[in-house]
Amino acid sequence: MGKGLIHLYHGDGKGKTSAAIGLSLRAAGHGMKVLLVQFLKAIDSGEITMLKDIPGIEVLRGAESKKFFWQMSAAEKETAKSAATIEFQQLAKMLQQESYKLLILDEILDAIDIGFLPEKELLAFLKEKPEELEVVMTGRNPSEKLLAMADYVTYVQKIKHPYDQGIAGRKGVEF
Repeated sequence: MGKGLIHLYHGDGKGKTSAAIGLSLRAAGHGMKVLLVQFLKAIDSGEITMLKDIPGIEVLRGAESKKFFWQMSAAEKETAKSAATIEFQQLAKMLQQESYKLLILDEILDAIDIGFLPEKELLAFLKEKPEELEVVMTGRNPSEKLLAMADYVTYVQKIKHPYDQGIAGRKGVEF
């Protein structure tokens, strides 16, 4: 494949994670080893259930949480922040031990945006990543530094969404 590039899928629209998962399926279909790391997501979703059964794809999930960030107490936020840092450190170790070709950092932009992970750690990681490693980052509000570092930037914009009408996420469609 050659040099691994950096992808950024961001915005307020639905489909960022789905696009990243589509790329993971494409890569695995060509025999590439894939690591998907989910930050801030711990609920079961249909796509993660299926990905775990696909040879060549490994999934690391965030620590279990029943609350969204804005519902957490200060102590719960500190615990979640600690868990995100541990996840990122775990990831760095895994990449030293195994030769993945595609790394998906799902919702990492949100983890940085809310202060769960220092952006400087991600920037340093991206600068020092293995040359052949393709990296995909998803979420909202990337910094100018991350936008400049990315080779692909895709903005996913919400025009209309059922959440706006009070319709909750539906099993099999949103998760």
